[in-house]
Amino acid sequence: MTPFLTAEWVHLAMLNYDVPPELLQSRVPAGTVLDQFDGRTLVSVVAFLFRDTRVRGLAIPFHRTFEEVNLRFYVRRGDQRAVVFVKEIVPLPAIAVIARWLYNEPYVALPMRRRFHEGGREVDYRWHFHKRWHSLSLTTVGESYETGPGSEEEFITEHYWGYTRQRDGGTLEYRVEHPKWRVSKAAQATLDCDIAALYGPEFVPYLHRQPSSAFLAEGSAVAVYPGTRIA
Repeated sequence: MTPFLTAEWVHLAMLNYDVPPELLQSRVPAGTVLDQFDGRTLVSVVAFLFRDTRVRGLAIPFHRTFEEVNLRFYVRRGDQRAVVFVKEIVPLPAIAVIARWLYNEPYVALPMRRRFHEGGREVDYRWHFHKRWHSLSLTTVGESYETGPGSEEEFITEHYWGYTRQRDGGTLEYRVEHPKWRVSKAAQATLDCDIAALYGPEFVPYLHRQPSSAFLAEGSAVAVYPGTRIA
């Protein structure tokens, strides 16, 4: 099958938070179940950079390099470990419209900007919402390393499927392909965000805390395949 979208995803800052499973249960797409790590239910706020983005192999002018910030959680369908998105932010309205139309993904378009320092060891992603700039920043410490089998870093980064609830209550499944990513631990990670306005007041008690873990994934080339409905 030919990918719908190809790109590089790089400088992936991942801030992870423990939440009660009942916070997410109503958002779980039909045909999937919540996935947990060592009995913990996790959500992640992830900020990263798209580079060399192509749709059906075609590069669209002015739509090749851009930021994304998303809030996601983790589900499983059989042996397939997957992500579900609560909200995805990009700076390009056309990208948001296409993703909502084709996948019913919860995209919004907001002004965004980014800064990288020390060869990408310090990252800062920002988005403008409700008349102010919000941000996710992370600084790494030490050398990058491969995620170990059964580690939390592996659980967060090694997902190759996505599921999206559709308008009629059904579920769309799509595959994401990329090699295993190396990661670096965070010495500092900060989310400065109006959580209630952006994600809903139910997330405030959990995202307002310091993350339970945070790290930076180097990223790689990725391919996202067309979605198919599951029974």
